[in-house]
Amino acid sequence: MQRITQAVILAGGRGIRLRPITNTTPKPLVEINGRPFLAHLLDLLKKNGISEVVLLLGYLPEKIMEYVEDGSKFGLSVRYSVGGVEDETGTRIKNAALLLADHFLLLYCDNYWPLDLHALEAFYRGKGTLASVTVYANRDRAKKNNTKVEDGYVTAYDRSRTASDLNGVEIGFFIMDRSITDMMPPGNFSFEDVIIPRLIASRELAGFMTDHAYYSIGSLERLPETEKFLRPRSVVFLDRDGVINKRPPQGEYVKNIGEFEFLSGVREALRLLKEDGAEVYIITNQAGIGRGMMTEADLAAIHEYLRRDAARAGGAINAIYYCPHAWDAGCECRKPRPGMFFRAGREHAINLTASWYVGDDQRDREVGDAAGCRTVLVTPEKNLLDIVRNEILVHE
Repeated sequence: MQRITQAVILAGGRGIRLRPITNTTPKPLVEINGRPFLAHLLDLLKKNGISEVVLLLGYLPEKIMEYVEDGSKFGLSVRYSVGGVEDETGTRIKNAALLLADHFLLLYCDNYWPLDLHALEAFYRGKGTLASVTVYANRDRAKKNNTKVEDGYVTAYDRSRTASDLNGVEIGFFIMDRSITDMMPPGNFSFEDVIIPRLIASRELAGFMTDHAYYSIGSLERLPETEKFLRPRSVVFLDRDGVINKRPPQGEYVKNIGEFEFLSGVREALRLLKEDGAEVYIITNQAGIGRGMMTEADLAAIHEYLRRDAARAGGAINAIYYCPHAWDAGCECRKPRPGMFFRAGREHAINLTASWYVGDDQRDREVGDAAGCRTVLVTPEKNLLDIVRNEILVHE
């Protein structure tokens, strides 16, 4: 299979839940931070190596075509398939069959997820199915699940979201084989209601699970959070022991303020980050709690001291996330598992793939990569201040 370079965007709906905005503006052109949402999607696709986009239009198509034109201003080639306003998703895809590449990326015009097309392609090839779909793991159950994934295959899809054993939310970002259009029926039909169940029944739909939250313009109430997520921001995650303070010996812990010793340059680094407008989050394993060597109250006192000292130096800590579990707890939050990063991302609408993480050992490298952050390690020759001055601030 050749590398995927074509994306197909379903963009023909009326956007009823966005009224009154969509009374005169098609949903893809709803503005987020001063730009149409579609522009954010096209930038994402270009960044991932997509060169051609097919837009499947229906409602107010001329406005979208007037804005996007041939796609050259986005560094893309854009073509159009225009159908009726009443056409459903499956019909739109089938009517565009002659424009489709052998394998293509299919996405909805109202969902944004920090796409890693290379990872999706590798997963798709490994499964050998006709299609794959991205499924948000939804671990905090903030949304209602509609999909079940087992061993990498979608085994159930329930648009009513009432089944009890579902374990994720289907968010689009399909990779598809064009031959799927051969199984599409005549007439007007829904891709989700007709084709997805057929693919599941034949074990031809793989499910790529992700913990990174997705964002949507599907309804008015979702717009503020999506605007926050897509707003340009500088976000820096920091390990604590070995990056901010002197690391205790193996198997020991900083148990009180008297044992907490700032490393050289840390206060200045925090000040520079604050002056640059960066948000700073600390991510730290604290197994001493789970091992009974300290309490959460002890840790809270240390972190309050850290916050106060950082503020006196002109810096700021936005939030601190810690794993209190022992080494063998098997939890999702203990590094090198990235659970704390994804939690911070959900709670603060952070694009982890546009964020920095500074750690001090190989485990930090692993967790930073798993979370999708730009990861750099402190070394004896390079402390946090060096990294902030010479890497983070230079690239912001």
